[in-house]
Amino acid sequence: MDDQNKNLLIATALSFAVILVWFVLFPPPEPTVNPDTAVPAASDGTTPTIATTPDTAPGSTAVVDQTGPAAVEDAPRVPIETDRVIGSISLVGGRIDDLSLKNYRVELEQDADIVHLLNSVGSQSPYYALFGWAPGGGLTLDDVPSASTNWTVESGETLSQNSPVTLRWENPNGTVFRRTIEIDEDFMFTVTQSVENASDTAMTMAPYGLIARHGEPTDLKNFFILHEGVVAMADGTLAEIDYSDMTDFAVVPTEGARAEVTQVTESGWIGFTDHYWMTTLIPEAGTPFRQVAKYSDASNIYQTEAVQPTVTIEPGQTREVTTQLFAGAKEWETIRDYQEEGVDRFIDAIDWGWFFFLTKPIFWLLHHLNLLIGNMGWAIIGLTLIIKAVLFPLAYKSYVSMAKMKELQPEMEKIKERAGDDRQKLQQEMMEMYKKEKVNPASGCLPILLQIPIFFSLYKVIFVTLELRHAPWLGPFQDLSAPDPTSIFNVYGLLPWAAPEPGSLLALVFIGILPLLLGVSMWMQQKLNPAPTDATQAMIFAWMPWVFMFMLGGFASGLVVYWIANNTITFTQQYLIMRSQGYKPDVFGNIKSGIKRNPKTGEK
Repeated sequence: MDDQNKNLLIATALSFAVILVWFVLFPPPEPTVNPDTAVPAASDGTTPTIATTPDTAPGSTAVVDQTGPAAVEDAPRVPIETDRVIGSISLVGGRIDDLSLKNYRVELEQDADIVHLLNSVGSQSPYYALFGWAPGGGLTLDDVPSASTNWTVESGETLSQNSPVTLRWENPNGTVFRRTIEIDEDFMFTVTQSVENASDTAMTMAPYGLIARHGEPTDLKNFFILHEGVVAMADGTLAEIDYSDMTDFAVVPTEGARAEVTQVTESGWIGFTDHYWMTTLIPEAGTPFRQVAKYSDASNIYQTEAVQPTVTIEPGQTREVTTQLFAGAKEWETIRDYQEEGVDRFIDAIDWGWFFFLTKPIFWLLHHLNLLIGNMGWAIIGLTLIIKAVLFPLAYKSYVSMAKMKELQPEMEKIKERAGDDRQKLQQEMMEMYKKEKVNPASGCLPILLQIPIFFSLYKVIFVTLELRHAPWLGPFQDLSAPDPTSIFNVYGLLPWAAPEPGSLLALVFIGILPLLLGVSMWMQQKLNPAPTDATQAMIFAWMPWVFMFMLGGFASGLVVYWIANNTITFTQQYLIMRSQGYKPDVFGNIKSGIKRNPKTGEK
């Protein structure tokens, strides 16, 4: 076996092994469950137990709110409508519990339902935001508004951009609580809570905001490559907590549930992240607060809280505090803009993974290529061209070395004859020849090895970023985040019905156009060199492209487009460089030779 073929075999086998392990550990995700038909998570119908005072607050107690579904469903509502969202605010608790994203649909079809993000108590999957004040210093629950308080509208009719709404409630002592809610052109709510102390004594209380979720999301993917659950930033430290980890929290008596508490000194945020959507509480920058991630065993409710320091309002004094709530799509540009406006490291709410140093620049480049070209499929191909251009100096050295190895093939055969069975002598003479001719036999592996982390990083980008969701390319490929939708069953996209379900046995057997092109591109790349003379090695080479074809057939079609483009460019580069060095690959001759061989034994 010559060293060039040996190195190529090692590199190919290594990349095959890595992708195989990746495929086993991180298989393509199961199809998303339609929330309209999903079985709702278990819930007792009540709102959560809310620990709303900081540890330093005098008389700190948990506020238990048992507002039932009927009270919320029958309550008056304030409409929410902008160019991007639509929903309503319940006047019971002043909760933001009804919100849909007008620019996003559940399915690819144009008439599919728009994405419903927040839901009220009594729905299949209650998910909402609450704000309020926790009593301290001798105050009782009757002195402050709770999640069951009936608010009135003081000003505003519909919450929209540049049109805020103010809610009002007065306690038995005449103290007035107001809540002014604003929304911008995207997904950021600004909630300003104020207290006007009309009593003759000082009042001590702590402002809070919380996001409650009854049960796990019905469309939870439970996919290793994707984080879904709590996402939080505390003074520059990112925390990601899965739902399953929350149920293992230790019980904290002061919280009345299983909880993890973090004290933030300067800046941070906390909330829940889904695959493409997110809700996040963001206190004012520079304000210390307590982050709480909480799970209640009794009610099966997951909760995040931002509890700010206790304040004292003197008689006749008015105090106010402002908290922002992001509730919407994890659009890179939108989140980046909020970060530039002061939300600390908000871009990290997107799950970039361990290889963030690769995934972030890869996505940045892909995003701007898409803006320039106007098509994500062509942007992926453009990204491939740029990556290959960056790696070209290394590829050039590698292919030049491979061409020289071909020229040295007769000399290598002579050395093998002289050395016979003396392996030490063989290796010694080979190394002397490599040194003399300035050839590195391992250089052929490097381009393949460098492609592995890039491949994984691009897979992460394609799977987790919203910009790839429902991104069209051409023909039947209208969602590059989904597997190839073509198959022999729909005559490769010519007929209107769907291909077999991704992940099924039929989908693995009757693969689509893109996996076929992937297999052919790998096969053509192999044919730049003659088949190895060793029967076992020849058999492995013969089957490798088709094994990869079936393995990657269920991956996101955008990733397969990248791999096809990468193979095509690599073939072209290698062919031209090897010819420039005096070696002329006999592609068609190698194809004919391969056809004559027995695919099981590699023999002619």
